[in-house]
Amino acid sequence: MRLLLLIVAQISITYCAPVRPTQSLDFSSYGLTRRADPSLTNYLGVFFLGDKPSVYLYLSNGNNAISLKALNKGNPVISPTKGTQGVRDPSIITGGGAEAGKIWYIIGTDLNIGKTTWDASQRTGSRGIFVWESTDLVSWTNERLVVVEDTSAGMVWAPTAIWDDTKSQYAVFWASKFYAASDSKHTGTPSAIRIRTAYTYDFKTFTTPKDYINYSPTNIIDIDILPLGNNTYTRFLKDETAKTVFTEISTTGLFGTWTRPGGSNAIIEKSVEGPASYWDNQVAGKAHLLLDFYGGDGYHPYESADVKSGKWTASDKSTFPKNLRHGSVLPVTDAQGKAVSAKWPM
Repeated sequence: MRLLLLIVAQISITYCAPVRPTQSLDFSSYGLTRRADPSLTNYLGVFFLGDKPSVYLYLSNGNNAISLKALNKGNPVISPTKGTQGVRDPSIITGGGAEAGKIWYIIGTDLNIGKTTWDASQRTGSRGIFVWESTDLVSWTNERLVVVEDTSAGMVWAPTAIWDDTKSQYAVFWASKFYAASDSKHTGTPSAIRIRTAYTYDFKTFTTPKDYINYSPTNIIDIDILPLGNNTYTRFLKDETAKTVFTEISTTGLFGTWTRPGGSNAIIEKSVEGPASYWDNQVAGKAHLLLDFYGGDGYHPYESADVKSGKWTASDKSTFPKNLRHGSVLPVTDAQGKAVSAKWPM
């Protein structure tokens, strides 16, 4: 009854999601679409740049979701001092619950490929997640490297997180592969790469992780989740075996039943990785998706007016910067955009 009254009154509801400070619920099942949010007037992106494993900030040119400019004169804003002293796949997470609007986190992969090899990084790589936090999106402090997997794991890659209202905690996701207990040096054949999950209140302590997606023998990495409202989500995954990115939809929650729009072989794009999704600030029901052409010039933008359909088309990339690698984008307010650009000017 409460939901019906909200729909009739056309009251906008705010949904707290980890990669954007405000999100309207999606009422598509009631014949409505996600409403644009006039309080959001810019987009803040966090990326790494290929052979430069630090966090770089980009701000949109006005309210254009696919036109970004480098901040801090193109220099990194965060360079890690712990672990391998290299961070990849940064993801910006907005606070949920009592932390909403008060804190943001950047989490990422502890990997400096210039100091290792791809084989070694998956056999004896870091089992931790890099974390930084901010109360204003301007200053990033309290760097930490939190170990989340036991010694049977070969690595922890591409972490991301989402506030789960049903648990009042952050659900965190990453990719790992595992070795037999008898194979302490990880020289043998590992498991397929799977997506793992754990919960945290503060990105300091985590629950014991468990499998979230295990499509063995297919290797799955690079998960990104976009909340659609009404307990509905879309998630984006890289099939590391086929080198493609595809999407799945759940109308029964984060841990519900997931289906693949278009069938089991449907994909969004090939030879890509690092999907990063976010809603458009101005156009109701429109979403954006960045896909990293890792063998080429990095991220290209895609868009969809019907996320549930799984149909995405390439956007005009003429104003999108080249060579941006796996990261994430956060829609922000005018005040937030001005504060970040004042601290980290072009």
